[in-house]
Amino acid sequence: MDFLDGDLQVHGFATGTLVNTSDNNWFGKSDDQISKDYWEIGANASWRVTPDVQLSAQALSYTAGGTDDGDARLDYGLVDWTAVSSEAGRGGIRLGRFKTAYGLYNKTRDVAFTRPSIILPQSIYFERTRNLTVSADGGELYVERYGENGTLSASFALGQPQTDTEAAQTAVIGSNRPGHIDSKLAPDLQVMYEGAGGRYVLGFTAVHLELSYKPGVGDRLQAGTHRLTPLIFSAQYNAEDWSLTSEYASRRISAQDFGPFFYNGTTVGESYYLQGTYRLAPKWEGVLRYDAYYADKADRDGKDFSAATRLPGFTRFARDWTVGVRFDVTPQFMLRAEAHRVNGTGFLPVQDNPNAQDLRQYWDTFMLLGSFRF
Repeated sequence: MDFLDGDLQVHGFATGTLVNTSDNNWFGKSDDQISKDYWEIGANASWRVTPDVQLSAQALSYTAGGTDDGDARLDYGLVDWTAVSSEAGRGGIRLGRFKTAYGLYNKTRDVAFTRPSIILPQSIYFERTRNLTVSADGGELYVERYGENGTLSASFALGQPQTDTEAAQTAVIGSNRPGHIDSKLAPDLQVMYEGAGGRYVLGFTAVHLELSYKPGVGDRLQAGTHRLTPLIFSAQYNAEDWSLTSEYASRRISAQDFGPFFYNGTTVGESYYLQGTYRLAPKWEGVLRYDAYYADKADRDGKDFSAATRLPGFTRFARDWTVGVRFDVTPQFMLRAEAHRVNGTGFLPVQDNPNAQDLRQYWDTFMLLGSFRF
């Protein structure tokens, strides 16, 4: 909806998803039953105050099984000042709570219409660590350069990740810990090139998170530091009726000084996916994807981890085949169906599966989504 001759725009969306799994739980109690605990409801507004200054904000209610309870929060809220603008390009700064540049999809991941599938590839866009990477409080510098062959854009941000949620803490140091985590300002660099009128896109993203744990009373853990540095390489080719997308991530993770009751050490994780989408008809689209995640590429099957912790080795990897279909009933209402065949449980949240010994290595999931936007 547009107001003030288009200078003020208000939009919103509501998405609900039914989830069923053959084993394990995902987005609530889904093992051999249907979970209704996956919802995304949001409203956003943008106001072009002057030709160079825009204010934008979005409120979001996100429900995802045991990881998020649906409490409304500020997803982003910022002022965007375009300091330089010409036919050759533009540059500016964003201040406030901004969406983190992370791969191809992170900035718009909450709007189902912008995603290629019901669930984004979990090798890159983890739902269980979503709060740590979805947005940050600080500033972002950006520049875009337009040329005859394409558009080159770059951004550099420095912001405070959202570490004040139980989901963020659980993702880093496990559940039911009496202490809390703090974060240093996290740098985020992204460079993207879009050529041939959007026919192909190439990108690189680098992020560094440094999280410190402050033990609580009677805590078994010591004051430790968790460092995460993902490097993401992105590529996409868009033809008239089909698209091919792939992303690869190398993820260096270091956990130090947590004491003998934690899995300390440094690992280099690896993840990637290859995804194809095809427009079957004007309102129909299909998707096929192979998605692979390894917490430690030197211990791909998790045997060393299992020997050290007595936890199942398959909790350290996941290989996921996905097939799905999308039907745009109207421009405002969309339906989707999606099936996954998964080997491993590396991306499942502990909140939905508190006992790792109950997990099963091979499992299937089926999802149905309905989404409305205005």
